[in-house]
Amino acid sequence: MSVTLDDIRTAATRLHGSVERTPCLHSRTLSRIAGCELYLKFENHQFTAAFKERGALNHLLSLSDEERARGVIAMSAGNHAQAVAYHAARLGIRATIVMPRHTPNLKVSNTRALGAEVHLEGEGVAEAGDYAKRLAEERDLVFVHPYDDERIIAGQGTIALEMLQDTPDLDTLVIPIGGGGLIAGNAIAATELRPGIEVVGVQTQRFPAMKQALAGQQVHCGHATLAEGIAVKQPGRLTLPIVRDRVSDIVLVDEPEIERAILLLLEIEKTVVEGAGAAGLAAVLADPERYRGRKVGLILCGGNIDMLALSSVIQRGLVRSGRIVRVRVAIPDVPGALAELTRLLAEQCANVIQIAHQRTFTDISLRATEVEATLETLGSEHTREVIEALRAEGYDPVLPANEVHPDERRSPRRR
Repeated sequence: MSVTLDDIRTAATRLHGSVERTPCLHSRTLSRIAGCELYLKFENHQFTAAFKERGALNHLLSLSDEERARGVIAMSAGNHAQAVAYHAARLGIRATIVMPRHTPNLKVSNTRALGAEVHLEGEGVAEAGDYAKRLAEERDLVFVHPYDDERIIAGQGTIALEMLQDTPDLDTLVIPIGGGGLIAGNAIAATELRPGIEVVGVQTQRFPAMKQALAGQQVHCGHATLAEGIAVKQPGRLTLPIVRDRVSDIVLVDEPEIERAILLLLEIEKTVVEGAGAAGLAAVLADPERYRGRKVGLILCGGNIDMLALSSVIQRGLVRSGRIVRVRVAIPDVPGALAELTRLLAEQCANVIQIAHQRTFTDISLRATEVEATLETLGSEHTREVIEALRAEGYDPVLPANEVHPDERRSPRRR
């Protein structure tokens, strides 16, 4: 059985009123940054904060009464788990979920809170899936695959129906790929409704399974990525040929690019996305010439990011943009020297977040001490002004994490 546009339209009718018809909005600021017209589909606004509700509910509503009575089981890194748990509870169906051991705590706790029985097994989705299939046989449960299922694919494809209703002249869709359910369903809908539209897939450099499989290469994946929602080592049997036929290219993004995209969406659109949800924007920003002047649709496919991870993304982003810097300087080891340094920093409107000094792990004079100050500035240009002001007063500052110039890494000393 192959998924058709009619299947996707049927799924849309079935889902109407039970999942959010999320907004698809033009972002003027991100469009200016990217050099193309960007339209964002906010699937992070679903109740469980991810697109997975569409496919999961479409599958659950297709079950017979006998299948509902048996109960369902699913394996998932988090978003499919929450979607199955939530809608199964709504429909009075018992749900068991198997998640990889290192799934973010937020997704595990949310899935349990939705009433599912949760098992943590395996290093990744593939290993969790093996355990889930064994448990399904032992308990006679209905297996709900996260991506390799016609009903799942059709449900996910309803996103493109809505996007093209809202913005009919989109000429490109950039869609994250894990196992391929999201891009398969939306590629079918988009290319049937708008022949000639380009569909570009995005994977992380650490988990390029679909790209490798399409190239006939052996799949080699890394161990961890911020985009754990698309950290899939085995492309779907059903999704692979759909991607081959309907997706023009698969591009890879690295971790810093994903982090930057998360931070931009948070700062500019005031919306929280997880790593997978930011992958599309990361891809556009990594290769702006490819999309120059085009109308590009991005699916913000999920917003379930662990708070500690989000905090780290924010802090690291502030460091990369020069708004938080560490400066090392040597000062005389005499009373008042530290106060003089902080006075100068205050005059430059550099906010001192943290300051420490030490005398042991350094090669400076015994009559000096090394001070490391963590500062908040307005950005790279302001940081340069602070550094020049320190130099003008006889200090020789070094930025161990953020260099103003490539040769800045050296031992601090007092001029």
